[in-house]
Amino acid sequence: MWRRLLLPAVLIALLGGCQSTRDYMLAQGYSTAFAQGYADGCTSGDSAAKALGAFRKNVPVYLADAQYATGWDDGFRQCQASANADIDRRLQPDSREDRAWRRQVDQDMAKALSHSRKKG
Repeated sequence: MWRRLLLPAVLIALLGGCQSTRDYMLAQGYSTAFAQGYADGCTSGDSAAKALGAFRKNVPVYLADAQYATGWDDGFRQCQASANADIDRRLQPDSREDRAWRRQVDQDMAKALSHSRKKG
């Protein structure tokens, strides 16, 4: 399974630079149709995981071009899995975000108790 997540991780790291995923894949020798399909599928998979509603798929090309369809399917699955893993990691108990939230709740509770003692 880790191998299936390796390509999206590499692609995401490269996205920090100037080169798009599509351009990177073309430079690596993938066909134009596969690279475009992957980029469209990846955008859609990421959006699906995050419930953003952005969906990019050239349906006529998907139905007519097996390379585009394969790229789209691969991009969708890999980027959706990567986004889901990121979301799951952020929601894990004792994550940095979870600790910060608990710290804020504790501080707010302390303030509320402090105010109620002053009134009572």
